[in-house]
Amino acid sequence: MKKSLTISALSLLVTVAVSAAAHAHFAMIIPSSDVVGKDDKKEIELLVQFTHPFEGGPQMQMGKPVKFGVVSGEKVTDLLETLKEKKLDGKMAWEAVLKITRPADYAFFLEPEPYWEPAEDKFIVHFTKVIVDAFGAEEGWDKPIGKQAGIPVEIVPISRPYSLYAGNLFAGQVFRDGRPVPNAEIEVEWWGKGKTKAPTASHVTQVTKADGNGIFYFAMPKPGWWGFSAIMEADKPIKHEGQDKKVEIGAVIWVHAYPMQ
Repeated sequence: MKKSLTISALSLLVTVAVSAAAHAHFAMIIPSSDVVGKDDKKEIELLVQFTHPFEGGPQMQMGKPVKFGVVSGEKVTDLLETLKEKKLDGKMAWEAVLKITRPADYAFFLEPEPYWEPAEDKFIVHFTKVIVDAFGAEEGWDKPIGKQAGIPVEIVPISRPYSLYAGNLFAGQVFRDGRPVPNAEIEVEWWGKGKTKAPTASHVTQVTKADGNGIFYFAMPKPGWWGFSAIMEADKPIKHEGQDKKVEIGAVIWVHAYPMQ
């Protein structure tokens, strides 16, 4: 009987480990649109959440972020106090609204609270951004914002990160403390909202690697929001129940692919 219980427990642990590896976590900033035209509504609605995007869940509890703001040109605006709680599947997420007042490319950024993931025995912190063009400015999207925003890691787009079509090749460069990260591993997921099914568990999260200069490419086969997360390990652990635990940090960017009409 004891042997049977031990085997069952081991099987459960293996299942959890495989599941955790196959289903990536992503912090998300999803704007109501990645392009604001001159005749559009002059504000951007933003959804901030932490979830497994391909499956549309499960939703993870997300405490109030440490940082949430926007960079436009040389200006940095703190938006932390604009966040309002929003319940998704009974878990806490956030939403905000920003009024658009001038032509610019708006780079929204997020630093969440560290999330403890017991299945992986580590904390997760995903520094996330999304870029919105307003009124045809179309400049500044290819500039690093890490120093301005005070975030240590980021993906700087090489492809313009808005007005993309499904099938386009998206290119980005991974940076850490202002320097390119060679051979970084990038996880990629489409925001399926629970309306799609992968052929196998390994199809849920796509994986690619950057080259020696931290540059990667990915062709987006389907319309919708695509998340790219360059996974690294933080320099310092975080204490949990008296023990030092590893911290996964991710440089995350979200881009939207449109269907070709």
